[in-house]
Amino acid sequence: MIHFVLLIVCAGAIYLSCEWFVNAVEWLGERLKVGKMAVGTILAAFGTALPESVVTLVAVTTGATDEAKQIGVGAAMGGPLALATIAYGVTGVMLLLKRRKQRLRVLAPTGTPQNGPGDETLGNAKDMERLAKDQKWFLPIFFLKVVLGLVAFAFKPALGVLFFAAYAVYFWREIRSSRADDDSDEDEELEPLKLQPKAASPATWAVAVQTLATLVVIFIAAHFFVKQLDVIGPMLGLSATVTALLLSPIATELPEIMNAVIWVRQGKTKLALANISGSMMIQATVPSGIGLIFTSWHFDGPLLWSGIITMAAITYLLLTMRAHRLTPARLAVTAGFYAVFAIGLVPLLG
Repeated sequence: MIHFVLLIVCAGAIYLSCEWFVNAVEWLGERLKVGKMAVGTILAAFGTALPESVVTLVAVTTGATDEAKQIGVGAAMGGPLALATIAYGVTGVMLLLKRRKQRLRVLAPTGTPQNGPGDETLGNAKDMERLAKDQKWFLPIFFLKVVLGLVAFAFKPALGVLFFAAYAVYFWREIRSSRADDDSDEDEELEPLKLQPKAASPATWAVAVQTLATLVVIFIAAHFFVKQLDVIGPMLGLSATVTALLLSPIATELPEIMNAVIWVRQGKTKLALANISGSMMIQATVPSGIGLIFTSWHFDGPLLWSGIITMAAITYLLLTMRAHRLTPARLAVTAGFYAVFAIGLVPLLG
């Protein structure tokens, strides 16, 4: 019972820390003079995804056996899978609930809405193009990542540097485009910094302290959350492999999911989606580069299956965005890809 209690406590700590983190990172973006979208794709994503990359680094560099190092490879594949399915799916569900609540609030007693809460697209054509550009970057990089897991050659470890370079180019491009194309309708007044709630413009040191402190709490709480799952999984009759592939990725990506939930609740949908796509770019490059350098980077059936499902989910999203038909309901559908992954994993592990 203590493990279930600790699981709930850790989840609560992550959510509260993310409340303070998104508040601080918006002020950090204002201090660094980066565009609103870069706050989600770069600053928030870098803050929440970097600790997970460190976990991968520790696993592949300190693992005494190949099996131990494979934990790092699994993390590098499980992260994008959870983001492409669960994170986007949860965001879609939150948008559905939010829009339904708004519709019921403004609907006249005898009126009938012409469209359901999930039928309205998430922005105009320009918004769809901006949402799609990260997927266009992610998909070919992730495809190369999967292909490299199926072949073996002598200089494969050297290719890890290319993944670091790919993120550097993405980082540079995102900062430039965000500053140039930042939407005026997103130029809204920031909420007071929680560390200095009465200050109209908080001190830079307070912004930095709140950002770093919340990241530390998020990292520690997420670490203990995963530890509790490792114990609870066998208690529920789940094997270590099933726990690692099904539950652990959700746990490690919980900060990104919480950030998205908080930003949707605040009406900042673009930031929520940008945080997920930016985190996916980090997960597709940094942990992959680390894994290629320090391991054989060889995929078994479950890892290959996770890669296929991830690419299928992103292809679905990309096609929907390019058709300018992305709605909360269609975004929520991505969670179904994770269910498909879970079902397909059963015979592979059997």
